[in-house]
Amino acid sequence: MHRRHLLIGGASLFAVAGCASGPAGAALTPAAAASLEADARIARAVLPTTAPRAELLQPWTGPFEGVPPWDRVTADKLREAIIEGIALRRAEIEAIANNPEPASFANTSVALQMAGEPLGRALSLFGVMTSNIGSADYQAVQREVSPLLSAAGDEITFNTRLFERIRTVADTAAARGLTAEQTRLVERSRDSFIRNGAALNEAQKAELGRINTALSRAFTSFGQKVVEDEKTWTHIPTEAGVAGLPDSNKAAAAAAASARGLTGWAIVNTRSSVDPFLSFGDDRAMREVVWRKFVNRGDNGDANDTNAVIAEIVRLRHERAQLLGFANHAEWRMQDTMAKTPAAAMALMERVWAPAKARVVEEVADMRALAGHDIEPWDYLYYAEKVRKAKYDLDQNEMKAYFDLNAVKRGAFYMAERLYGLEFTPLAAGTVPVFHPDVEVFEVKDKASGRHVGVFYSDDFARTGKRSGAWATTYRSYSTYDGVKNVLSSNNNNFIKAPEGQPLLISLDDAETLFHEFGHALHSLLANYTYPALGGTPRDYVEYPSQVHEHWVLSRPILDGFMRHYETGEPMPQALVDKIEAAATFNQGYATVSYLSSALVDMDLHTRATPPTDIDAFERESLARYGMPREIVMRHRLPQFNHLFTSDAYSAGYYSYLWSEVMDADTWAYFEESGDVFNPDIGARYKAIILAEGNSSDRAEAYRRFRGRDPDVAALLRVRGFPVS
Repeated sequence: MHRRHLLIGGASLFAVAGCASGPAGAALTPAAAASLEADARIARAVLPTTAPRAELLQPWTGPFEGVPPWDRVTADKLREAIIEGIALRRAEIEAIANNPEPASFANTSVALQMAGEPLGRALSLFGVMTSNIGSADYQAVQREVSPLLSAAGDEITFNTRLFERIRTVADTAAARGLTAEQTRLVERSRDSFIRNGAALNEAQKAELGRINTALSRAFTSFGQKVVEDEKTWTHIPTEAGVAGLPDSNKAAAAAAASARGLTGWAIVNTRSSVDPFLSFGDDRAMREVVWRKFVNRGDNGDANDTNAVIAEIVRLRHERAQLLGFANHAEWRMQDTMAKTPAAAMALMERVWAPAKARVVEEVADMRALAGHDIEPWDYLYYAEKVRKAKYDLDQNEMKAYFDLNAVKRGAFYMAERLYGLEFTPLAAGTVPVFHPDVEVFEVKDKASGRHVGVFYSDDFARTGKRSGAWATTYRSYSTYDGVKNVLSSNNNNFIKAPEGQPLLISLDDAETLFHEFGHALHSLLANYTYPALGGTPRDYVEYPSQVHEHWVLSRPILDGFMRHYETGEPMPQALVDKIEAAATFNQGYATVSYLSSALVDMDLHTRATPPTDIDAFERESLARYGMPREIVMRHRLPQFNHLFTSDAYSAGYYSYLWSEVMDADTWAYFEESGDVFNPDIGARYKAIILAEGNSSDRAEAYRRFRGRDPDVAALLRVRGFPVS
């Protein structure tokens, strides 16, 4: 997900970390390779040899070490595969737990890495079909299997014999002579089991299982309700209603109307359609209509209203946290983060909140002087553009002419080649199956050696049923513990298609979003660690590698090579770049407050001693207590806040973009100070230490190895145009 234009302040974010393994990417010695082979052989001998029957559980075939069989996926086949896959994994877990041999790294930890591979393949397909297609048949399967998957996960966590084996290996790691990476793997596994209830008594485990199953149902319900509300649109029958819109946005709105059997124009209820209308639409009354429909997703008192679901989720989360020995959900959720505690995250957010609000006062005064009336939330983006034009002679429409979607993608590929030596080659249609005709596929190679690295899938366009926003997904992660596995990675966007034969021009913000999500893909594609369980980094670190890649959008080599005017073919002139840079800190009050209000309310919601039951009232009260400016709405209001309520992933964690941005700004300063934003030495070290290692070493310690010190908050303050104190 994309999130930029934030301000961060405060002291050093990092406490001193323990030792960690060295940089990833070193070639294995013959002895190390032999050791891995021996461990894998022992692990395979532990697991049952039952072959899966369901079609979608089978190993992937075809080119590039096997690819997802999208052409054979149906909802019924997925349902069959997931149910059988759960049973197969259950048998594997039982074999590991009941092994009469004493617990060892190979027969326990490595065997756990192998367990559930068929189910993992099915779930990769399932996640895409529910997020990118989202038709009624897949939604029905999701409602059925989500609680089954939750219960099956709890079975593993609550398996006492398995946990004892895991704990035995972890507690004796030093005596066993495990490597630093192996020690990190087993200790993190032990600690994760404990955090998720493995040490509870049987009655407590039963209660926790009930809570987790109920949460899985609620998460599914929330996500499906929001998707249904995002299938709506605002119909604009007359041209006066779309006056002021750039031609490209007007054409996209006309195409959206035509696709829905309407005359005129339709503003689809997703951000990529709504934000341009709010920025350029001259019809103030229509802007209000479009704005209200967008910000009230999930909050209309109808069948798709999410408020009751949210109340249930926060109640269940609070019950779970207390059962696990924590005061609230945030304290439990933040155990495995860089911030560690809600207090640390709040200190960071509170440091920026006051100056951000002060900047909003200045921005509103500028807009009111120009508008001649009070600024309402549906006016903010519109008059911000007017002020931008007046102050900096900078027009977003002028910028958009240089950001053709296909050119922006090619620029991202060039960035990956210059920095990391990756080469992206488009595959002809039909080379590999895809889940929708819009999807483009690229083979990824190491340019210097010609070595195959992986496959990259790009799904750029909005469609009915697809969830909103932008995100990255990995279908197969890198690992070497059982032979080298290549990476299958994807990016997913929600751009509105241009009419046939016309270029799709996107905003600078959209271009940065694309580079951001591509940064997530690069993080996966450049992985070089042994065990797949060490791939996932802390929530407040994972956005850092993606955020820093946004900066290269306006680097001169990419501008000259790719960001060319769609009509003249001329690269973006330096005079326009200078205007953009001069205006870089413009509207930072709005950008910071809209994001930070969502993060503050998230943390407030998940640290309350008593979970609220009236979610709308809670949101209003929380924002009033923080002094939310009336002219701005949260970037994500609670009734549509997918980050928080479709899983636990970002709950009590939306602050993480802010935390990551400290490292992002400091890293970009490192490149700039070198005099070459494509500095090959810095790029190589960033690749080896920050990207390739995954979570095989402590991430704070890794940053210090990369930069030579903790990140400097002042770098971010300068980027955002705030005083460095």
